[in-house]
Amino acid sequence: MKLAILSRKPSLYSTRRLMKAARDRGHEARVIDPLHCYMSVSTARPAIYYKGEELTGFDAVIPRIGASITFYGTAVLRQFEMLGVYPVNESVAISRARDKLRSLQLLARKGIGLPVTGLAHSPDDIQHVISMVGGAPLVLKLIEGTQGIGVVLAETPKAAESVIDAFLGLKANILIQEYIREARGADIRAFVIGDKVVAAMKRQAREGEFRSNLHRGGSGSIAKLTPEERSTAVRAARVIGLNVAGVDILRSNHGPVVLEVNSSPGLEGIEQVTNRDIAGMIVEFAQKNARANRTRTRGKG
Repeated sequence: MKLAILSRKPSLYSTRRLMKAARDRGHEARVIDPLHCYMSVSTARPAIYYKGEELTGFDAVIPRIGASITFYGTAVLRQFEMLGVYPVNESVAISRARDKLRSLQLLARKGIGLPVTGLAHSPDDIQHVISMVGGAPLVLKLIEGTQGIGVVLAETPKAAESVIDAFLGLKANILIQEYIREARGADIRAFVIGDKVVAAMKRQAREGEFRSNLHRGGSGSIAKLTPEERSTAVRAARVIGLNVAGVDILRSNHGPVVLEVNSSPGLEGIEQVTNRDIAGMIVEFAQKNARANRTRTRGKG
């Protein structure tokens, strides 16, 4: 199998692991920086070029597209889809996952448990939205934020109003979300490949912090999931349309609630915590499913 890994940096842990996993299994693998690709969008002969070379002959592509390059990265991935190359995650699904509001709306429509979430544009509506999510403390999230950046815990109504006013003044789009107190600064990262959870870890925020992201100094440990948590993670990934996903879950008094479905989940933390070869599982998934023109959306959407 000839495999393309869309990644800006070959030196990143996840990229290196995927390259090694592919080569260990006898595949030809190549890291391609999507920002150095350019495309010929035509009916007769669509093509992708990389630093002057036309890219041809690939069987599958594993997208590792960072949030900051979502627009161009998914455009490149769509071009691969147009050429009949099998994507481990499709461009449409990645775009859905990157839009926090859209993904929550899709999950809610399918009955997936979520924290109560509000969105408002006018300052006149803020009081009602705060009340709607259960009052302070509450969590404020920039829709475009990643890795815990742009996430604020407002512990009092006055603090919530001040932060919301500041965000709205900057023309930022924010979600106002129920604070799940009983989670106590911990969440579950369930790693989904295909139709099953292949690994899970509990992430615990450091003292004085409520964000459990390992990038924010959180610690990780192996998590044993309940059948309901496993089902929730798999269903959430399926609703967004992702074959490979990191599903972040909080344990609430009314069952598991999904915080986010990540389309490019990092491998370093969860591989080290669980001691599982997740990179190998992703490559094997690509090998099993790679067929020409198998993309469901065929570059559309």
